Amino acid sequence: MELEVTEDILLEDDERALATFLRVQKLGVQIAFDDFGTGYASLTYLKKFPINRLKIDKSFVHELRAGSNDAAIVICTVTLANLLGLSVIAEGVEDATSIDLLRGMGCEEGQGFYFAPALPAAEFARRFLQETAAHSTEAAEVAA
Repeated sequence: MELEVTEDILLEDDERALATFLRVQKLGVQIAFDDFGTGYASLTYLKKFPINRLKIDKSFVHELRAGSNDAAIVICTVTLANLLGLSVIAEGVEDATSIDLLRGMGCEEGQGFYFAPALPAAEFARRFLQETAAHSTEAAEVAA
């Protein structure tokens, strides 16, 4: 399980946020810094808080092309995440070209409409959870 937080929650009471993050991680929950690079937080927060993942904001991915300022920001973010031992995911992936560019920049994970549109919870459950349960049942019957 992963909890996504935006940097603006750290601006209010960072000591309380730090204590909360540590408690959440003790429960086995990962913490992702969502919309990274779009807010007001300092890079110091990457040292101070127990973050597991950076999520590159879709605003950098939508205009992504080789040699652009957005490409430079993505490359730097991926490099920074790697050096800090964090995983990184790009938001707003909408086409195969973006995937190719992101992979070339070292970003191996993405989310966006290219993979699947946003779904209401009931539709997600119908499509994925029930299908998974059906496949598990079939596999158990075959094994028996």
